Amino acid sequence: MDMATALTISARGMQAQTARLRVIAENLANQDTTGSSPGAQPYRRKTISFANQLDRGLGLELVKVRRIDHDKSEFPLRYDPGHPAADPSGYVRTPNVNSMIEVMDMREAQRSYGANLAVMQSARSMISRTIEMLK
Repeated sequence: MDMATALTISARGMQAQTARLRVIAENLANQDTTGSSPGAQPYRRKTISFANQLDRGLGLELVKVRRIDHDKSEFPLRYDPGHPAADPSGYVRTPNVNSMIEVMDMREAQRSYGANLAVMQSARSMISRTIEMLK
């Protein structure tokens, strides 16, 4: 494997983790977004999944975002009879976003991004050393 291939693989990994971080940021930003009227849907947590995609030019499988979907889990209920979205019993459906899960996903994405960045830095360093030797 040449250095350009290693850089391409790492760059695709970083792109995938950047997309993952965008989804996590959206979930965290909307974790308190409820409906504005009785029966209205609150924000539904988004999920992201990845897949391998064959790059015929390189002859390698590279990571790509397969799809961004919605979490189908139930909405938690919170008793708040004064809320505009409260049902007749006084309960409001709240988003199905758990900030602890989002933070853990964020840390995992951060570690993966960092690992890909380290590969890129190592490849760049090796390329620089090779050029230095050829001078």
